[in-house]
Amino acid sequence: MVHGCHALDVDSRLRAEKNKMEFSVKQKFDVSVQFLREVRTELKKVTWPSRKDTLSGTLVVLVAVFIIAIFLGIVDSGLASLVKQLLRRAVS
Repeated sequence: MVHGCHALDVDSRLRAEKNKMEFSVKQKFDVSVQFLREVRTELKKVTWPSRKDTLSGTLVVLVAVFIIAIFLGIVDSGLASLVKQLLRRAVS
């Protein structure tokens, strides 16, 4: 019997939590509007980078990607030729 009472207690708690989480359409709208106001306020505080900073950062990223791509291409080519040689020796 203790288990049955416990199950009812859990059910009533779940229903109470569900009722707390239910909002009317107006409440949802008001919460959304408040959130967007706060986002706008925070975005005003952001220090945005200058065009020069953005371009130099972009250049650094592109150069790094290019160098890594070349490195990975060389490693891939080397491993591919190594596997081919191993397979030739295994077949022979």
